[in-house]
Amino acid sequence: MDQKQLEQTLVLIKPDALKNSVTGFILSQLSEYHTGSRFAATKIINVSRLMAKEHYIEHEGKPFYDALQDYITGALHYPDDAWKRRVIAIVYQGPDVLTKIRHMAGPTNPHDARDQRPGCLRALGTVVPILDDAGNKIDIRMDNLVHASANHEDAEREIKLWFIPHDIPPLMRAYPTEVCQTHYYLKDGKLCNTYEPESVFLLAPGDVVWKSDLDILEAHAKGTPCSDSLNKVAAKYLINRNPQG
Repeated sequence: MDQKQLEQTLVLIKPDALKNSVTGFILSQLSEYHTGSRFAATKIINVSRLMAKEHYIEHEGKPFYDALQDYITGALHYPDDAWKRRVIAIVYQGPDVLTKIRHMAGPTNPHDARDQRPGCLRALGTVVPILDDAGNKIDIRMDNLVHASANHEDAEREIKLWFIPHDIPPLMRAYPTEVCQTHYYLKDGKLCNTYEPESVFLLAPGDVVWKSDLDILEAHAKGTPCSDSLNKVAAKYLINRNPQG
């Protein structure tokens, strides 16, 4: 398959879309009939705080950072029903898929979407004020139903964050993989190669993993400098592992 056919993007159908029962409409719009692109992988995820922090890491320190995490984890739309908190994560593939899906989604701000692109997916969303403890407006949160990767670099980072290679059919994997040669466990934010009480299993010999993930794990295991955190790798392996608050 040529590289153009392997162009991929991450799409997240967010908790507000699920809450408002527009999931079927969104999936219909994403169909091959409408876009000429194909689903490469999909799964339903109870989004952990760890995953939320890594997905929105570029916004760390901004006033709306905590609100974004509450939003994507589903805590805002399902405050009393934790079992309903989920997103639908999709790897979508095909020629010019990033441009097609960004066009279909529309502007990030739902108000702008209604003005500029009536009929786009985010035109069905809304804008919610973010208040401080005193009730003063400090920013806004955009309940815009879907996430779509902005560019090729973001798509690769986000797909590798939300999916492992085994989630995607082999001929639809767009990024280099390697076979793991050792066991990896996580305990108190550190790696170990043998099981210790209260450690969490990540990988075993023979597992197919993203090469970039293996590079991160090997660097941390050896104690060599690495600009990427362990959480960037661990988040995906802990998906749906434990109930989230």
